[in-house]
Formats: sequence, C-alpha cells, structure tokens
Amino acid sequence: MRGDCGALRSALADASWPVRLRATDLVTAACASDEPIATTLRGWIDELPADSARRQATGVSWQGAAHAVVALARLRPLDAAPRVRALATHGQWQVRMYAARAAAAISDTVTLRQLARDSDAVVQETAIEALGTLTPADTALFLTALRAEKAPVVRAAAIALKRAPGPGVSAAANAMFDRWVARANASERDVRVALLGAAGRAPSEDRPPPSRYELPSRVVALALGADVRLRVRMSSASGGGSFVVRLRGDVAPMMNARILSLARARYYDGLTWHRVEHDFVIQGGSPGRSEYVGLAQYLRDELGGVPHVRGTVGMSTRGHDTGDAQWFVNLRDNRRLDADYTVFGQVIEGMDVVDDVLEGDVISTIEEITVPPSSAR
Repeated sequence: MRGDCGALRSALADASWPVRLRATDLVTAACASDEPIATTLRGWIDELPADSARRQATGVSWQGAAHAVVALARLRPLDAAPRVRALATHGQWQVRMYAARAAAAISDTVTLRQLARDSDAVVQETAIEALGTLTPADTALFLTALRAEKAPVVRAAAIALKRAPGPGVSAAANAMFDRWVARANASERDVRVALLGAAGRAPSEDRPPPSRYELPSRVVALALGADVRLRVRMSSASGGGSFVVRLRGDVAPMMNARILSLARARYYDGLTWHRVEHDFVIQGGSPGRSEYVGLAQYLRDELGGVPHVRGTVGMSTRGHDTGDAQWFVNLRDNRRLDADYTVFGQVIEGMDVVDDVLEGDVISTIEEITVPPSSAR
C-alpha cells in the first residue's frame, strides 16, 4: 500500500481505526499532491481535544491526531510545522512524543530541544534520539540528560554522545555506568551498554547483577499440564473489554510460574500496551511504558514447539535469556519469531478485544480465573 495514494485514501476512511492508523503510518511525500489525504490528516489533528485521556470502544482519543501529525510532516512539512509546535505543549504525553517524531521529520530542532527537557521520560528519549542525529554537537544538553534517573533518557543521551564525543564525556559516562551497575537491574542492560559506548568501552565490559534461579510455586503443576488462565481486563478509559490467556505451562513452566506470580502480585495492573503495530503485535507490561524498562530479574528463554501464530502470547527479550516480563500478542502468524522468542500463552477468548487495542491503552487488571470443569482439558 505504501506509495499507492488511492489505496491509502480509501484506508484512511475505513470503519476500523487500526486500519486507518496503519494507513496513516504508510503515507509518504509521494502523496503530497493528494488533497483529500492532506485534508483528512489536518482534520484529525485539528479536532484533537485538550482532554484526550479516554476513548470509547472502537474509537480513538489522541491516537488519530498523533499519527496524523507525523504523516503530515512527511507529506507537507509547511502544513505540519505550526501543528507540531502546538502539539508539543499538549497535556497528553503521547501526543508530545509524536510531536517529537514529527519535529524530527521536519528538522525542527527548536521544538526538539524543548521536548528534550519534557517531564516525561519517553518524550525526552524521542527528542534526544532525534537531536543526536540532527545536532550531534548538543553536548551540554546530552550531558544533562545523562544524569537523569530514567532509563530511556540516559540510554538515548549516551548514544547521542557516542556519535560526537567531547571533553568530559568519557568521565561522565564512566561515572554514570558505575551508578547504573549499582542499581542491580538486569533489564537496564541497554542503558549500561550505551554508557559503555559513550565512554569508548566495549559492551563486554558490562557488569550485570548475578542471576537468581528459584523454583516458583506451581511450576510442577504447570509443567504437568495444569489448565491455568488469566483474564486481562482493559480499563474503561481504554474502551473496556477483556480477553483470556491460557498459560502454556507444558512448554514454558518456569516462565509461566513467574508470570503467574507477577499477576498475583498485581504487577501488571495499571500498565499499558506501549507498542502497537496492527499488522504485527501488541506489546505491553512495562512499568516505564518503554522497551527498555522491565522486570529487574530476567526470565530465561524456554523455546518450545509452539509456533508464533495469531493469538499466541510471547515474551519480550533483547537477546538470549533476557525476558523482561513484557508480553506481546501476535496479531498475525509471525513464524520468523519462533527461534528467538518464547511462547508462554494463547488467547482463547476475546481476540476481537486484542485486535482493537490501541497504543497507550491501559490494562486494568490481570487476574487468574477459575476454569469451569466442562472447559478443563
């Protein structure tokens, strides 16, 4: 569909918002002369309410405007510029994050520097990543960000400083590396490696915390095929609804036992689906709403014979044995993931709710449910 302006125009008017958002992400400058597309994008941006924290089922809140401003920046930069600046002060942090992406597309470094000092870590990360490419000499800004306590910000700043090292960078990066080592959080490896890079050191010098291997409760029962199910309830502010996941303890008993323990401890309640790619996966369960913030102690891979087909639930990792307790649900068959990512569950009810999840939607609760005798395997 990319580059096919007629198909994109049709998809932007689809009844399904996931289809519309995916089409928006595929809009390029090749359709710059297509006025209906530009009109649609401008309309979504200009109709964004000041309070966009809630959405109805099958509808959107901030998502349409946020995706549209990035698409308009690619399509018609002059049209986008004033809208980018306006959205950079919006109350919803995701809107400001997308404003940073749009500012990067039009090389608006003034807005990016403003957003690099935002109150939200993910907004800061997005702006700093863009500035690291556009203005790598912004060393003072990056050094300030390097001293932050938030993993996404520090990682982005360290990567930016590696591109254009200057006086004091190596010493600052080394000092921060030692601080992040002391945090003893396995899932912050990306931050530590980025700091090593800024200091001119190799990733092999990382000092991760020691691994702990404990036998969780119910692991034996799960391994023997116990039918354990979790109900994922979505917040009413995110359209509501729920779906049920059956844990595949028969193929990943240790991982499932730890997931079950986290659900019982209410670890996932109130977290979000921070990554949504409507022709790929939804991913969530990060305390920091980020790829780079996860459980402090890694979950080990348990690669089995269950393929990554539509409706299976996998564990997010960033390398072998680096499960960070973030879930992803396959929205289509993704067999290329089979060799690297553990499948630990299967959606057995409510796949329509999964299909309608949008970026930023909030998980109200994840709870174990009683399996009716007639449903037990």
